[in-house]
Amino acid sequence: MTEPFRGVINQSVKSSYALITGASAGIGRELARVMARDGENLILVARRRERLDALAEELTTEHSVAVQVFTCDLSRDGAPDQLYREIEDGGLPVTTLVNNAGFGILGPFAHGDTARQLSMIQLNVTSLAHLTSRFLAGMLERGSGGILNVASTAAFQPGPNMAVYYATKAFVLSFTEALAEEISGSGVHVSCLCPGPTTTEFGDQSGMDATILFRTGTMNATRVAEIGYQKFKRGKLIVIPALKNRIGTFLVRLTPRILVRKVVHSLQK
Repeated sequence: MTEPFRGVINQSVKSSYALITGASAGIGRELARVMARDGENLILVARRRERLDALAEELTTEHSVAVQVFTCDLSRDGAPDQLYREIEDGGLPVTTLVNNAGFGILGPFAHGDTARQLSMIQLNVTSLAHLTSRFLAGMLERGSGGILNVASTAAFQPGPNMAVYYATKAFVLSFTEALAEEISGSGVHVSCLCPGPTTTEFGDQSGMDATILFRTGTMNATRVAEIGYQKFKRGKLIVIPALKNRIGTFLVRLTPRILVRKVVHSLQK
């Protein structure tokens, strides 16, 4: 399944690694760049090997960090366990886990591809929880480490016309908040990054690019990654980049749910 990329490794850098899923594009790729610039050794995980190799070469050349590449389809049942075993067998200590991999599908649930919707749940929810369970155990044993889960402002309300995606992100937010309370004082911290519409491949692949929500303005993926990583390092639990997104999520709490559903539905047409 995997083959490590071996670039220029500076022996003076620390031997611990940050693992980033969905690292071949978008926010995941930008998080890799931000973290490499900060001196983090990286394990990059995604399906597209050529993109991962190119990114690994860029990061090792520019920042002299160690980078390992693992090609893996985390929407496949059993993939998280296989990935975990290979990383453990490779002797790569993971002290930071970034659960970024995910996708969405625009369209009415009743007319959607059921297999594709279930695959989304597998990737966005099941694999995220599975990897967290696997790597969290070691972090708690060491008394240090961190987990950054990437959700969305979608997590704060239901999403008609994108029902499963919004529900998966609500899980990520709720799961992260509960986990943070459970492990409080352990030396391990968790954060949930909740960006709004962002310029990545997600908009095109999900069909969201043409919606009112995306046409009213998107945020730069690099900026999202920078804000997310810096606030994660400071131990902030919920990170919502951009003032307009923070205002939006606040207003959702004050608005009747029936109106929230109708507004979100109108924005996704």
